[in-house]
Amino acid sequence: MLVLVARTLDAHDHLAGSLRETRERCEGHGASVEVVVADLSDEASRAAVIPAAMERFGGRIDVLVNNAAAAIYADVTTFPLRRRRIVFEVNVHCPLDLMQAVTPPMVERGEGWIVNVSSAGARYEEGRRRPTGVPRPDAVRTDIGIYAASKAALNRLTVAYAAALAGTGVRVNTVEPRAMVMSEGSVALVGDTLDPDWYVESMEAMVEGALVLCDCGPETTGGVYDSIGLLEVTGTTVMTLDGSQPFPGRLRP
Repeated sequence: MLVLVARTLDAHDHLAGSLRETRERCEGHGASVEVVVADLSDEASRAAVIPAAMERFGGRIDVLVNNAAAAIYADVTTFPLRRRRIVFEVNVHCPLDLMQAVTPPMVERGEGWIVNVSSAGARYEEGRRRPTGVPRPDAVRTDIGIYAASKAALNRLTVAYAAALAGTGVRVNTVEPRAMVMSEGSVALVGDTLDPDWYVESMEAMVEGALVLCDCGPETTGGVYDSIGLLEVTGTTVMTLDGSQPFPGRLRP
């Protein structure tokens, strides 16, 4: 059984997709799906998520995937406090709250999987070490500074949480795309401004990378993985989203 969480049960005000539509698509492939409507930027609203999921699961949650993200791109020198709070509420405080709520029964059972979805933007200058001297605007995207900082915080939080649960059987890992994944939110953010020299990662590759960490052994914990690298190391074949056949592609222009 799968429990899906989002703010929008029916049509979204500016993005394609909804909980109802996603549930129907999953059920079309034979999945058993429940939905929970919650605003993950709101502390009280997200506090009800794990209890609701536990009730639907009969008291047992095996896997938690923290996939929600607030991506607000703007000039870091004038980024307003209200928007900063939204970004950190969704990208940092929410995952931690959900992890803290779900881990006690996992620890008691001696097994569980937590996967946090991060961003390649958390790495300075596309994964390279910070050069000496003044950072160049052409090397560092200043408009994603707040979003990237929140994802860097999530990465570090993953490592600390995994260390705190070492030996319990609960695996805590982060996966991030090697390149931008064109989700509905990404399309709304970048629109026609996507640089033609950039590469994008297929949704199928990103999902496959997350699935690897949803079923990893107890020795795989505390990692911050790039999805493509994880697939290469594990020799995992990327499948279509319905799992019916191999998907021919990971990165494309």
